[in-house]
Amino acid sequence: MRIAEVFLSVQGEGFWTGTPSIFVRAAGCNLRCRYCDTPYASWHCEGDSYSTADILAKIQHWDCSHVVLTGGEPMLAPDLDSLCSQLQQRGYRITIETAGTKYRQLECDLMSISPKLDNSTPNGENSHAWRQRHERRRDAPGVIRRLIAEHVYQFKFVVGQPRDVEQVLAYLDQFNGMDRDRVMLMPMGTGVQELERIAGWLIESCITHGLRYCPRRHIEWFGLNRAT
Repeated sequence: MRIAEVFLSVQGEGFWTGTPSIFVRAAGCNLRCRYCDTPYASWHCEGDSYSTADILAKIQHWDCSHVVLTGGEPMLAPDLDSLCSQLQQRGYRITIETAGTKYRQLECDLMSISPKLDNSTPNGENSHAWRQRHERRRDAPGVIRRLIAEHVYQFKFVVGQPRDVEQVLAYLDQFNGMDRDRVMLMPMGTGVQELERIAGWLIESCITHGLRYCPRRHIEWFGLNRAT
């Protein structure tokens, strides 16, 4: 697996916010979100090749039982199934963070799915080559159905303006029986002031539509820094 970074921090998003966690960030992504806050795992991919044994050795360095497999897009990593199996055998609790565009039959305790709305589509001359590929790949409802059928799940949607909420609601209507208490709306942004500005109206929108609000606590705690 090509890995951009492995580090100990605290989960800042979703149901397990506040949980000490070891993050394994896979390098490589099949999307190019314009607001991506980890470009070193997508737009300008960095990282070295690690075997499953190498990754486990790094993880075992810390006294922590929760591992977050993130990216980039971890579902692209060829040895992800082996890593999940080995972690489970060792008693780790596993979260997989994915955009929900690729299906893999994997073992995990929480499938954290972040489908990409049209606010994610790259723009500008430098991203022209990626625009059509991103649009073609970002919406994979068949994959989503399999993931939520097989796993405990949560959804996180990145929202920047009120029209994004309407798109989320239309998106959810595709999936009968989805537990909307597991659906979170998260403000778009990489700075505290920007997040607070959007939260001002987004929290009320979540209440109105019966969805959860998801803050980005790691930005509040650490800023936009690597290995946090």
